[in-house]
Amino acid sequence: MTTRPIFIPRPGERRPSLSGQPRMKTDWKRELRIWWREVDRWLLFFVALLMLVGTLAVAAASPASANRLSTAETQLPDLYFFWAHIRMQVLGLCVLIGTSLMPLKLLRRGAIALGCAMLFAMVLVPFVGTEINGARRWLNVGMSLQPSEFLKPAFAIMLAWILSWKLRDDKLPVIGVSGALVGLIVVLLMAQPNLGGAILFVGTWFVMVMLAGLPLQRIGMLTAAGVAGMIAAYLFYDNARHRIDAFLGGPTAFDHVDLASRTLNSGGWTGSGFWLGDNKMRLPEAHTDYIFSVIGEEFGLIVCGIVVLLYLAIVLRVLIRMVEEDRLFIILAASGLTAMFGGQAFINILVNLQLFPSKGMTLPLISYGGSSTLAICFTVGLLLAVTRRNPYLAREPFDWKGSIEKEGDT
Repeated sequence: MTTRPIFIPRPGERRPSLSGQPRMKTDWKRELRIWWREVDRWLLFFVALLMLVGTLAVAAASPASANRLSTAETQLPDLYFFWAHIRMQVLGLCVLIGTSLMPLKLLRRGAIALGCAMLFAMVLVPFVGTEINGARRWLNVGMSLQPSEFLKPAFAIMLAWILSWKLRDDKLPVIGVSGALVGLIVVLLMAQPNLGGAILFVGTWFVMVMLAGLPLQRIGMLTAAGVAGMIAAYLFYDNARHRIDAFLGGPTAFDHVDLASRTLNSGGWTGSGFWLGDNKMRLPEAHTDYIFSVIGEEFGLIVCGIVVLLYLAIVLRVLIRMVEEDRLFIILAASGLTAMFGGQAFINILVNLQLFPSKGMTLPLISYGGSSTLAICFTVGLLLAVTRRNPYLAREPFDWKGSIEKEGDT
């Protein structure tokens, strides 16, 4: 008589079906109970707070953008973008929760397939894409779709998968393969042009290859290559040169950056009050790129500080969650998703504070967005999925030092 091995599930794993026995129908109530037990509730709480702040911020910014985009033929109501944002948030929440419920193996395969599809779509963008404000980044597929937004979470999962190959065979050229992938993405982004997106992808790749155990010598070489790349972009890429020159020369009166700064500072510490801001009415992209400045004007610098602390809390919570993780793929995936999410948030905030060149990036979970809202919610759903933990399953921490020493010896 053979004894059946004991199956101890990890987060996102389910007991395999026994041969000869039909699979039972999924009990969704049971699945939700398991999800609630395993999900990081603090992380979910911080995300919910940011989405609530985003709802109020878009409501505050909607009149400014609606008034600016209205024409003699079409007059947009003051809350046009607010109601559109609510609809996308509801759909985004479904994507977020649904993604966090899925098994890790299915998520990995789905993210890789999505990444390949978005890479193909980015090849099409320069030829059949829609041009807005001098940039060609969108495809019209019944709705405005920006492939690079959906590529961001897929890229983190793809890169984690490639870099985790090193555990199977140290001789596999994982750095070279991952470098070729990020190089292709950078070329496609620069053709749009989208310098900010290229910087974000390269930064995420750099963080993940360091966590994968890249020797210090190679880290120095990559840093030098990154500096050389920025110099080359300044010398030969007009979009980068214009943005850097504008940043170093300081804003001119009433340009986008200057208007954003005036709006941000006009509210003082406590703000002018909901719907009482005046400077936002002159601010372009008040509901997207410069919504942080609208928060400063109407709700005050104290609320701006709380928003920054919420983003920091998400980043730190994921890092704390990874301390006792023993799987390299999960560590890399969580770190990449966090770097992509947090990097975009802090670039947007620094642009509003005049501490970074203007990049045209939205503020995750707060800015109004169509497909970009769905992409951000998909990112957060992946983050919740990879940080799920079985509270009854102990694990040994990943051997960071041993991995680095082993990589250095090869």
